[in-house]
Amino acid sequence: MKTLAITGGGQGIGRGLAFRFAQAGYAISIIDADEKAGREACAHIESLGAQALFLRGDVARERDVDNWLTQTVNQLGCPDVLVNNAGIMAKGPFLKLSPRDFDRVMGVNLRGTFLCAQTAARHMSKHKIRGAIINIASTRAFMSEPNTEAYSASKGGIVALTHAMAISLAPNRIRVNCISPGWIEVGDWQYSSRAKAPRHTKKDREQHPVGRVGVPDDIAEACLFLTEHAGFITGQNIIIDGGMTVKMIYAE
Repeated sequence: MKTLAITGGGQGIGRGLAFRFAQAGYAISIIDADEKAGREACAHIESLGAQALFLRGDVARERDVDNWLTQTVNQLGCPDVLVNNAGIMAKGPFLKLSPRDFDRVMGVNLRGTFLCAQTAARHMSKHKIRGAIINIASTRAFMSEPNTEAYSASKGGIVALTHAMAISLAPNRIRVNCISPGWIEVGDWQYSSRAKAPRHTKKDREQHPVGRVGVPDDIAEACLFLTEHAGFITGQNIIIDGGMTVKMIYAE
């Protein structure tokens, strides 16, 4: 049995990834700040016949990360795969963005990715696991809408951190890659009382060259590919956005 450790696995893309890896035969360990969502996700994973572990925690805190991965090793075995998925945004206009809010986004998104990757890699190395680390970035690392500075900066940092760690961890036989999702609909992948059925207009769909908005399984399948079938791929960023970032847009 293999083990997946995933941050932010209680809702959204992370929940979709956790469920898909469980279906593929992995034991799943989740850390998430939302206890209700995390426990609900684990209950569903167990209903699929897979083992599951949940800890409520903050990936920006070294103690929480250490505790989570130590318990993962003790209860499910050393992670074969780590997916750094947890992420937050700071709302509001750039001119009113406080340093504290900026630091918090960087703490969860970028520091959290560093802490989890470093800690997981130590366990993988100790247990001689040929591991895979996948960091979830965003197309916001390369293109922006207004007032996304903290989020965009953190995701750009994740892309750079990915290729740096891929080189540093190569002697440990740990591959590190990155996925940058575009618009992925997660309204129906929230905690049950907050879940909403997606509603997309024709314009929403047609702005994607593939003709639809993305879903969490689009990211999950790429993660499984990088994990199971991509032994010669490391240090790369894969953009999964239905073609949006390559489509030229003209003012009407």
